[in-house]
Amino acid sequence: MRKIRVLIADDHGIVRGGIRALLEHHEDIEVVGEAHDGLEAIEKTIQLLPDVVLMDIGMPGLRGVEATREIHERLPNIRIIALSVYDREEYLFAFLKSGGDGYVLKGGEPEEVAVAVRAVHQGHSYLSPTVTKSILDDYLANRSPKLNSEYELLTLREKEALQLVVDGQSTQDIANKLNLSVRTVEKHRASMMKKLGLQNIQELMKYAIRKGLFELDPDES
Repeated sequence: MRKIRVLIADDHGIVRGGIRALLEHHEDIEVVGEAHDGLEAIEKTIQLLPDVVLMDIGMPGLRGVEATREIHERLPNIRIIALSVYDREEYLFAFLKSGGDGYVLKGGEPEEVAVAVRAVHQGHSYLSPTVTKSILDDYLANRSPKLNSEYELLTLREKEALQLVVDGQSTQDIANKLNLSVRTVEKHRASMMKKLGLQNIQELMKYAIRKGLFELDPDES
């Protein structure tokens, strides 16, 4: 039986050692390497070609989200799982948009890491149950008819701009797609944010999640 080859990327040696010890108890999993930051994670992934990378998203220097994006662009068949202390949706969706396949909380059950490794290796996505519950609770606590009434205040152009912002498009990209000037796009965005009562991109992403404008697609490039 071919083992699942895993690379562990975390800036804390104790964490890497603990995860290695945990995974080495499983006969179907082999830890082939470790990395202490995002740059080394990219280098080791290219060198060792693991099946799965366990990526701490809070590393100093090149962070896990950026490293994940780089690995996904270069080696799209390698599966990547976030190791995170954050259960907030902005971290989760930023990671998934970068090309990640799973999200595991460091405070979860130890065996969850092996479960997640097997799941993504088989082509599935994996979200820690704690993360899923947190996002669902936040959604239910904040859903309101006000979401629809605010959204209907937007013009068609503002709705188009909103969707493109949520999809990660730059101001220049939006201008090109809508055949508008950058200045006009900036005006649309400012008007849109004002009508929705939002102050920054983090609030905008939360709004998009609750409104259903953000597609949860771990395989999205």
